[in-house]
Amino acid sequence: MSENLKQNNSNEEVDLGQLFNAIGKLFEKLFAFIGKLIQGIFSACIYTLKPIVNNFKIITIVLFSATVIGFLAEKAVAPIYVSDMLVKPHFSSKYQLLNNVNYFNALIASQNYTELSKIFEIDTIKATELTGFEMKIGPETENELLQQYDNYIKTIDSTLAEDLSYEDYIENRDILAGSLFSITARSSSHDIFPSLEKGFVKTFENEYSKKMKRIRDSTVLIRKSYYQKELKRVDSLQNVYLNILNKESDKEQLTLGSGGLFPITQERTQTREYELFQEELEVRAAIRALDEKLIEESDFYDILSGFEEVGSVETDMFKKYSIIFPALVLVFMIILFAFQKAFKFIKEYE
Repeated sequence: MSENLKQNNSNEEVDLGQLFNAIGKLFEKLFAFIGKLIQGIFSACIYTLKPIVNNFKIITIVLFSATVIGFLAEKAVAPIYVSDMLVKPHFSSKYQLLNNVNYFNALIASQNYTELSKIFEIDTIKATELTGFEMKIGPETENELLQQYDNYIKTIDSTLAEDLSYEDYIENRDILAGSLFSITARSSSHDIFPSLEKGFVKTFENEYSKKMKRIRDSTVLIRKSYYQKELKRVDSLQNVYLNILNKESDKEQLTLGSGGLFPITQERTQTREYELFQEELEVRAAIRALDEKLIEESDFYDILSGFEEVGSVETDMFKKYSIIFPALVLVFMIILFAFQKAFKFIKEYE
């Protein structure tokens, strides 16, 4: 039995020794792999930097020349000025606004400056200075975005609504989903922008928006007429209840003045003065809201902020030639070096 125990102990020691040896070899391979990886990265960096170091003077001269040429090109190109106008269209005139912005850009692309001068009521020379328009959704609060998302979810199927997240809706929504819009005008002239508002004013007042305004006004008048009838009904009921209360008050005074020994109990008629008063307040509030709506949305648009008197210079990275030219030259030299190495390798390969 003692011999069996010794044999088992020796077997366990052999198994543990093999396990530790396997773990040690695994770590050795891991460290060797990490070392080769670091060595490979280091070699790649040296291999990449070596041609730059060997041709440092040529590369420096070429990049400096490209930078100077790009800087001169920036100075030679006339600056483009931009200005923004923030508007809030009413009566679905935003559709015509988007259509007209695209139409203005088409006129600029086709160099139809005569039509542009008629639309914006400017001379043809000023019209040639226009370079383009852009329409974007204006600033919105988080509450407004959540409300738009909630309204949209209610209009689609429930199965589709489950798969549409708030982030997906904000990212993929149409430009016409907003209520405020930013109109950006670009021109080679810095003082043309105030005169452009006249052309956009014509945009908001079109046949469709006029029709929508007539429908809105008619609907408001109908609802207001209904509330006024309700108000007359409430007033008449209040007068009826007031007369009842006055008659009952007269009867009580007559009973008290009779001088009888036994008091005469009399039940008062139940009336709804407080409920009628609350209903009157609600009706008057509804009428006031309709009047406020007619006043607030009496125009086809609201200009929250117009075009500036003087536009600001547009900053476009694609027009920073002092940065783009050296970057393009550097990429070209890298491609040329890689092509030379590949050509040499193919030529010497056996």
